[in-house]
Amino acid sequence: MEGTLQYMPRPPRFETPLLLDAAVRLAATAGPSGVTMSAVAKRTGAPSGSVYHRFPNRTALLAEVWLRTTERFQERYHAALTGEDDPRRAGRAAARQVVAWCRAHPDEAALLLHGAEEFGRADWPDEYVHRADEGNRRVLGTLTALAKSLGEDTPQAVERVTLALVDLPVSLVRRHYRAGEVLPPHAEDLAEECAAALLG
Repeated sequence: MEGTLQYMPRPPRFETPLLLDAAVRLAATAGPSGVTMSAVAKRTGAPSGSVYHRFPNRTALLAEVWLRTTERFQERYHAALTGEDDPRRAGRAAARQVVAWCRAHPDEAALLLHGAEEFGRADWPDEYVHRADEGNRRVLGTLTALAKSLGEDTPQAVERVTLALVDLPVSLVRRHYRAGEVLPPHAEDLAEECAAALLG
């Protein structure tokens, strides 16, 4: 038994989540341009070979950190959108969720405010683009279904729902973050009030 244990491989010290966490912090403080292979290695104390072992190049690193962050946000957002039987309550909950998630995850929120294009989407391999598009389609499909449940299925109605439940809460967060401010205590309430007004 002792001989077997002696030759058991050690678990890797620098797992992918650890490297992506470092990339998130770099993006939050220095923007997408600050997310480089060498910067992630330095931030974690990992050999550069460990970073390249998990991400073949910077494009893959940028895509993975963007997609992981987006997918985590979308999962919580989609749950809020579908967590109520009444569409207006669901809409208000989703608007609050945008702000609440950003408050709970300020580094990730700062990352997402840059947009996918700044994380090199134009150069992403098809597999990454497909992941991004699938997530966006899922959310848009749920927003469209919510508009229909309100009795409206025109493009203008979907635009209004998207404005109420995505654009306005994100703008509220962006205004404070870009000014270097923390979100005020009333931010969730304000996002919900705006959503309620637009949803009718």
